[in-house]
Amino acid sequence: MLHGSCSVRHVRKDAQRNRELVLAAARDVYAEQGVEAPLDVIARRAGVGNATLYRRFPDRAALIEAVFRATLAAVIDAGEEARQAEDPWAGLNGYIDRVFAVLAADRGANDLMTTGIEGVPTLEKLHVHNAETFSTLLERCRRQGLVRGDVVTEDLLLGLAALGRAAPALEAAVPGSWRRPLALLIDGLRAEGAHPLPTEPLTADQLASVLGEMNHPRS
Repeated sequence: MLHGSCSVRHVRKDAQRNRELVLAAARDVYAEQGVEAPLDVIARRAGVGNATLYRRFPDRAALIEAVFRATLAAVIDAGEEARQAEDPWAGLNGYIDRVFAVLAADRGANDLMTTGIEGVPTLEKLHVHNAETFSTLLERCRRQGLVRGDVVTEDLLLGLAALGRAAPALEAAVPGSWRRPLALLIDGLRAEGAHPLPTEPLTADQLASVLGEMNHPRS
């Protein structure tokens, strides 16, 4: 009986070790190649067989959830903190800066946060929470006359998504250089000196279509 118990503990220890190896390899591969990297590349990097990887993580979405859950949850927490800021403009700026710090530092996280990968629960929660955070803060800023009255959440999400895709390349070229175009984008939200915008804003559905095309352009 004791021998059998030791065997079970050994199997569990090996299983946990393999899981940790896969997660570590996935973090590295996703940071290098993005979240579209093949699972067999991750298995080879981890030094395990494909069957072992699939026993731990039945599909790509399950592995992505495990790798990025803490990162995505931290962004959600940052959004909650921003919503509670006494100064909504400071809350908006601080939240955007924290999001972009993540986007610039990790290509894998950037791919994930700026694409529409399905089946990743924490990512789905983040997308909803992120839009609500920007909507809440913009409305508070509008009421105080801090942002132009014709800007909507979709305007901000589109601008941030487009610039966010470039953040890793900017960071690689000159660390922190993404802060300059980001500051220009945020400055365009200000009410002071604003000029009328030339067209109507995108609807939520139109924005989703544009972002989908940005992330998966037709050949």
